[in-house]
Amino acid sequence: MMVGMASEETRTLKSTTTDTGGPAASDSAVPGGGPSTRAWTTRLVVVGIVLAALNLRPAITSLGAFLEEVRDGLGMSGSVAGVLTSVPPLCFAAFGVMAPRLARRFGPSAVVCAGMLAITAGLLIRPYVGGTAGFLAGSALALMGIAVSNVLMPVIVKRWFPDRVGSMTGLYSMALALGTAAAAAVTVPMTESLGGSWRSGLAVWAGLAAAAVVPWIALVRHREAPAEAPSRARETERARPELRITRSRTAWALAVFFGLQATAAYITMGWMAQIFRDAGVSAGTAGLLLAVTMAMGVPLAFVIPRVATRLPHQGPIVVVLGVCGLAGYAGLYLAPAGGAWAWALLLGVANCAFPLALTMVGMRARTGAGVAQLSAFAQSAGYLISVPGPLLVGVLYQHSGGWGLPIALMAGLMIPQMAVGVLAGRDRTVEDEAAR
Repeated sequence: MMVGMASEETRTLKSTTTDTGGPAASDSAVPGGGPSTRAWTTRLVVVGIVLAALNLRPAITSLGAFLEEVRDGLGMSGSVAGVLTSVPPLCFAAFGVMAPRLARRFGPSAVVCAGMLAITAGLLIRPYVGGTAGFLAGSALALMGIAVSNVLMPVIVKRWFPDRVGSMTGLYSMALALGTAAAAAVTVPMTESLGGSWRSGLAVWAGLAAAAVVPWIALVRHREAPAEAPSRARETERARPELRITRSRTAWALAVFFGLQATAAYITMGWMAQIFRDAGVSAGTAGLLLAVTMAMGVPLAFVIPRVATRLPHQGPIVVVLGVCGLAGYAGLYLAPAGGAWAWALLLGVANCAFPLALTMVGMRARTGAGVAQLSAFAQSAGYLISVPGPLLVGVLYQHSGGWGLPIALMAGLMIPQMAVGVLAGRDRTVEDEAAR
């Protein structure tokens, strides 16, 4: 599938316009390269996108499988564990907003390459530095790399594949879901094969991140020669007036939608395994249930963006995903162990709001610069919105002694998520709204 897609993407190179800042204007372009060189570079971009996507969630879901062991090993209370589950969206909000500025200065490929290096270092050191503060610092380093890569992936897709946004976003989202599910499924058995220490089980994921560095190093080395920059496309981008993204209602709706779906996703990744364990499910089975939830995103993350780009309004998809989420939460409340596999499947479908949100980022802006600003705004504001959710779940769980109130909170947040998602799905662009 990847080879066939790469051949189609080679044709995409020829159709790139100056509005999107295509490969000719990209930091990854190969100066003076012929068609075969450009085709090779395009395939390398595809490999880099897939490997980067595989590394954007294992730092989180591998921890979810061992949250109880980490709490005991580091002496964390339930509230502190809630803080730990809130660190990912907080880091994504704080560091993601820096990504467009860093990309303008160093190039998107260089920033993503640095992000993969930060993930590798953070995952390698966080289990061994000792104490809660050190664990949080190592996690923050890895999450910083994830944050900038999160923001720049839609930019790279729009820049290299402007007429295949749905397909490439689907491929990226599918790889992200695969990495998420794999970390949830194999962390526990892999740790047992390594001797049973949760520290080694968490650190081993640094190897996957290190592999992702390789293609991005190659892309950075093939960046544009200084004598050829700035290109005509970059001059065109500079000539445009600055996009005031906060004037766009669609941008705000997309940011809130992104924030609420992120809240649901990080509550699921941080606490779902614990919900099943408290209902009497074994640690290994709880990890598999979380993996099933994440694995639902593998096929659906490829299908949903392709369907979304063919619809004039993405609101119906938002509603279907929201209804699945409400059904899953109702099941968790009424019979968490008895129908565990069904609830895992339903919540997995609901979590596919993430690839839908990424697709809408690419659809709601016309230019590469617009996508960069919208991606940074929607993700940074959205992740900031999502910060209190996992923390509040931890506090409610500790003080209520059960999962009734936390699950009610999760279900309640699904209603506004559906409402703003319908608004964000309308057929319009942020450039037009900001101009008005």
